[in-house]
Amino acid sequence: MAARTKSVGLTDAIPTQKCTDANCPFHGALKVRGKTFVGTVTSSKMQRSAIVEWEGRRLIPKFERYKRTRTKIAVHNPDCLNAREGDLVTVAECRPLSKTKSFVIIEVKGKKKRYALQKEALEEAKFKVKEESVTSEFAAKKTAEE
Repeated sequence: MAARTKSVGLTDAIPTQKCTDANCPFHGALKVRGKTFVGTVTSSKMQRSAIVEWEGRRLIPKFERYKRTRTKIAVHNPDCLNAREGDLVTVAECRPLSKTKSFVIIEVKGKKKRYALQKEALEEAKFKVKEESVTSEFAAKKTAEE
């Protein structure tokens, strides 16, 4: 392990907390290269891993309209940064760390505004869809019996 803190070259923010993670771009031997994205951490329940999501728009030329797209990727979450659910983070590409992880968190920008409200609304929408499908199945069975 390297005892010193190094700059990754993509951000001015260097973590003040030390870590012993070999896959940390600041305190370990991991080099970052390639693409960088800004997204929201949607899950950080795994050890030293997180799921980051961001939204984008994609043009559908035939209809001359835009479609909302969501991208979710698994990223490495170093101990010194320790991003939590709802944090706005910058992720950078690195070598493959596992079957699904090829990105690492390099900066935590803070909490995303209204993240809790968005998550709650999404859960309510899922519940309503399930409830409606159950009631429509019940009505279909009832009409079949008559």
